[in-house]
This record gives sequence, C-alpha cells and structure tokens, in this order.
Amino acid sequence: MARILVVDDSPTETHQMVNTLARQGHQVLTAATGSDGVSIAVEEQPDIILMDVVMPGINGFQATRQITRSNTTSHIPVIIVSSKDQDADKVWGERQGACGYLTKPVDDRTLISAVNGLLSS
Repeated sequence: MARILVVDDSPTETHQMVNTLARQGHQVLTAATGSDGVSIAVEEQPDIILMDVVMPGINGFQATRQITRSNTTSHIPVIIVSSKDQDADKVWGERQGACGYLTKPVDDRTLISAVNGLLSS
C-alpha cells in the first residue's frame, strides 16, 4: 500500500487518522508541526501528505506551499485536513498547491475515499 504522512499537532486527530489508514494497510508517518512535515516529506518522500492548517510555527498553508513548490517534493499530493471550513480557506489551500481539502472532523470513509482517489489517479 502507500506511505502516508500525517501532519497535525492534535494527538487525538493524528491517532484517529493513523489508525484508519493503518487498518487499510498503509504505512503512516507523522509530524506535529509544519516545519517537521516539510523535513519529513523531503527525507521520506511519502506517497501522500495529509496536512492540518492550524499548527505552531509555520502553518499548514505555508508548509503545503513549500512542499508543492519544491523540486524535491512537488510530485507529492497534499490533502489539507482542517477545521477551517470557509470557502476562502479551501480556495487558499488550492492556491498553495493542495489537491484536496477535507473538513474536520473527517469520517473514516471520507478519508479513505480521498486517499484511494489519489492512489488510483
């Protein structure tokens, strides 16, 4: 299956996503800050990144922009997973290079569907 990086500062949200993805056979890496997420993306080259927005230090929008505009990581699709649910947030996420946007709390089926959609494309 896929290697997926979950970047989220909430232990509860991270735990839920890790468990959901692991049950589907995916290998899951985690990071609790945007800057750690960028570093792990460069080092580990995951297949997909699930990115929170509101985090200490650089936020998820900034981290997504760094990942999608870097020659070494631009091929990695980023799905933003955030409690920010305004249309402007979704548009801004797309402008940073995200290929999807899920609103928390995200149910397991929606998460798996989004991941599988990217893996099959």
